[in-house]
Amino acid sequence: MTDDQGDPICPLCLRPIPPEARSSLHHLVPKLKGGKGGPTVLLHQICHSEIHARFTEAELARDLDTPEKLRADPRLARFLDWVARRPPTFHKRSAGGRRKRR
Repeated sequence: MTDDQGDPICPLCLRPIPPEARSSLHHLVPKLKGGKGGPTVLLHQICHSEIHARFTEAELARDLDTPEKLRADPRLARFLDWVARRPPTFHKRSAGGRRKRR
């Protein structure tokens, strides 16, 4: 999915990802849980960081393996509402520390 300028759209916050924005690929099933060759999605770096700050690898693999499931999770909804009001190039470090891998 792209916007009018041809920039990809972040499937979490639904903002465009212009070339100057920090972004990264997210494995829908974590590599450590069997997703090494599986599907990936391009996300804003802040959205990607927030996923890994809030959820364990096991939770991601078991319950949150699509952008739709991630968006629907109440633990992420407040962040997504907040970040959706920021400019597409907005970035800051996640408030929480990185969760330990399980």
